[in-house]
Formats: sequence, structure tokens, C-alpha cells
Amino acid sequence: MGNKDTFWHTITYFYENTVFIYGVSLLLVYALLAILSYIGVRRFVGAEKYVDYDKIVGSIDTPGISIIAPAFNESLTIITNVRSLLTLNYPKFEVIIINDGSTDDTLEKMIEEFSLVQVEFAYNEKIFSQPVKRIFKSTDFAYDKLIVVDKVNGKSKADASNAGINCSSFPYFLCTDVDCIIERDTLLKMIKPILDEEEKKIKEVGTPCPECGHVHIKEQYKRVIAVGATLRIANSCEVDSGVITRVRPPKALIPRFQEMEYIRAYVLGKMGWSVINSVPNVSGGLGLFDKEVAIQAGGYDGKSFAEDMDMVTRMCVYMRNNDKDYLIRYIPTTQCWTEGPPSLKVLNRQRTRWGRGLFEVMWMHRKVIFNPNYGRLGLIVFPYTLLFEFFAPIIEASGILYYIYIIITNQINWPYAKILVVFVYFYSVMITTMAILWDQLTFRYYKTWSEVLGLCLMAFLEPIIYHPMIVFFALKGYYNFLTGKKHSWGNMQRQGFGQKPKPIITPPQTT
Repeated sequence: MGNKDTFWHTITYFYENTVFIYGVSLLLVYALLAILSYIGVRRFVGAEKYVDYDKIVGSIDTPGISIIAPAFNESLTIITNVRSLLTLNYPKFEVIIINDGSTDDTLEKMIEEFSLVQVEFAYNEKIFSQPVKRIFKSTDFAYDKLIVVDKVNGKSKADASNAGINCSSFPYFLCTDVDCIIERDTLLKMIKPILDEEEKKIKEVGTPCPECGHVHIKEQYKRVIAVGATLRIANSCEVDSGVITRVRPPKALIPRFQEMEYIRAYVLGKMGWSVINSVPNVSGGLGLFDKEVAIQAGGYDGKSFAEDMDMVTRMCVYMRNNDKDYLIRYIPTTQCWTEGPPSLKVLNRQRTRWGRGLFEVMWMHRKVIFNPNYGRLGLIVFPYTLLFEFFAPIIEASGILYYIYIIITNQINWPYAKILVVFVYFYSVMITTMAILWDQLTFRYYKTWSEVLGLCLMAFLEPIIYHPMIVFFALKGYYNFLTGKKHSWGNMQRQGFGQKPKPIITPPQTT
């Protein structure tokens, strides 16, 4: 009996003291991120007033960018989206579409539409991927920038991306999803942080060294290894020929929650982390990377369930192991629109995979956590991810069970519990609403304030409807990782922009 009393005393102490401190710390972190985000967005908006992007377009020194977009059974939208990528405003780029063993007519449609023919190509496998079967180029000069790679299915986007990197010819690559709609000025906006850092190079011209007589070049800058930008949900937006012509919040409930979540995560979260160079991840939906560093770090892990976070982590580890300073930057403008999961079934598949991927990354890179040798990565990024991202679903779920227990056993302090629940609820609503309003006041993506208000109202429903589902899916992902259960990458069941929903039946991919 004594051991039992000690056990429950420990549990009670943990949830009434330790978890309380944990919760307060998390709220303080959100407040800090809001302040940092404000600083970062204001700094970006102020600098944008003086940027002449025409100079970047006209400069012969502007670095080339390879756009890498894997495609698996994307027949419904492939032509529109490839055309959209080919019309980006940038002086030097190529578009590499990787047909990752599609079982529909994705490849056939591209061959017919873009007059593709098989060509001899010097394919240099610097990082591993499943075998490349054929490479196509167009006989039409209008599509000279297009390269289509046909390869054996690698059962993941990561494997296909590696094949694209091997085919690329420029020093930077932009990884995206072929179903995404990218703003026309995206490459210009995302290369700007890299060019800004390059301009910080200080050259001591005309002052020979008194010891050797030579003129030395002193570099006082950090290498930008990755740049990210805000992603938004394209569901319910008006699209014409691969271009967003009217931004609207999603009408369906599940995508609407995701729109709210994305705005908060990017505009408030990642912009805040960017200010202190502690960005935890650059989204696989839209990320610009330094190709040399990515290759040295081993490229994408084709078996990973969180290939984007895994590669960014390995790139940072590579830089720290070689005593090189680096930066990861985010820009707050929306440069990419993606079709979010339209149903609970697809959301379940996506978020379960994300949960499994997070567990996988934390386990694979556990040596980084609290390790001062890795700088901000080891002392800020990974500790935050471990404590407030990884442990959060576990603590929330167990906390609910604890509260149910003390309610049943009549041990709950109702006045205290009510105050705590109300405070946490409205704090959550405040943070989300602030992110949405801050985004709208700064960039004005929505035309009417009624649309903004409707999205803000979702913040009141999120803690009750959407967030519990996300917690459940994350725990399901953790369970799948621990048990080694195979997870189906499956198909996102794209409906296509501006098209009526059509059922898509494809064989699942497993890894």
C-alpha cells in the first residue's frame, strides 16, 4: 500500500508541478517567437522597399538554380504544374521532373505535351537513388529548360529528389512538390538572402600585407545553406493555368484548419526562429538548398519518414563538424501553394507519417541533443524540438488521462482547474489569431475581412476539434516507429485545382 501511495504521490506531483512549469515554459516560448517574428517580418518588409529585383534578373553573376520536383501518379495536374514551373521569373534555371515509376500516364502526358525525346545524359550518381532508366529533353526550344527523369520507383520522395540532384547542373537546387503552385518571383525572393550574405564579404583591396606583400581577401560572412518560405493551402483558391488568381480560405473544414495551422507555423514560428538562426526545418514542399553542402551531407535519406528535417539536420551537422559557420533563412511571404489533405483519412496518413518521422529524426540524431559542439543546433533547436514538439503529444494525452482519473476519484480542485483550462484555451486562441491578423495586415492575401474573420474563428474550434486529432495521429506515428510497422506513403488523392473531385486508385507504396 505504501508503494502505491508513493507512486500516486509522484504522479500527482509531476502533473501539478513539473507539467505546470512545462506548460508555462511553452507559453513563454510562443510569446518569445511572436516577438522575434515581429522583428523578422518588420525587418523583411523594410528591406523589401529598397530591393531592385530587376538587377538580380539582369546580372550575369546571379547563381543558377535547379528546380527539382518528384512526380508519382500526378497525371491529373502534371501538365499545368510543369508549365507553371517553366514560367518562373529568373535568369538562369532548369526544371527537373522526376517520374518516380508512376503507374498512370504521367510520363506519357509529358512526352506528348512537351515533345520529349530520350537523350544521352551524363548522369553522375553523387548520392544514392534507385536506378535511372531514361532521361528526356524537348525538341521544342520553348521547353529547353525542362529535363524529365524516368526512374525505378524508390518508394519515397526523398529517393526521387536524390536522382534530381544528381542530374542538376547548378550550385543551388529548389526542392518542391510537382503539385504545388509556386509564385512567379519565388526564385528571386529565395536567392536574395544568399546574395545578401555574399555582399557582406569585405575585400581589403589596395592594402598589401606588411609581412608578405600580397593583398588578402577577408571573408566576414556566413554561408547560407538553406532558405525556406511560407506555404499556404490552395484548396478553394481560384487558379488559372497554374497561377493563383484569387486567394480564398479553404471552404472544407479539414483544409481550413490546416490553413490556420500553416500561417501560425510559418509566419510566427519559423520566422521567429530565423531571426536567431535556429530554424528547425525547411519544408520539403519548398526549400532552396546549397547543393555542395547537401551532397557532402549525403543528400536525402530515401528510407526516412522526415527526409526534409533529416537532411537539414545532417547539413548543419556537416557544417559544425567542419568548423564552418552557416545560416538558414526564412522569408515570410507566401511563395508556394499546396493542396492540403481534403479528408480525415488523408490527414491521418500524412500526420501519422510526420509523427513517425519526428521520432525517427530525434532517435537518429540523438547525439546532437544538448551537445555544445553543435552550437544552436544542439543547444536550442533540438532541445526545443525534443521538449515541446516530441514530448508534447505524450504529455497532453497522459495529462488528459490524469485529469479523468482525479475527476473520477473526486480529487480535482475545480476552481483551479477551470482557471487553468480557460487561460490555456484563450492563450492558444490569442496566439493563432495574432498570427493570422499579423499576416493579413502585412501582406493582405485575402480580399475581404470577412474571410479573415472566418479563419480567426477556427482558432476557437481548434483546441476542441482539430488539435486532439493531431495529437492522436502523432502518437500513432510514434507507435508505428516503435513497433516497426510499415507505413503506406500512398497517394494524396489530389483533386486538381479548379476540377471536380475524381476518385484516384493507385497501389500503395511501402517502405
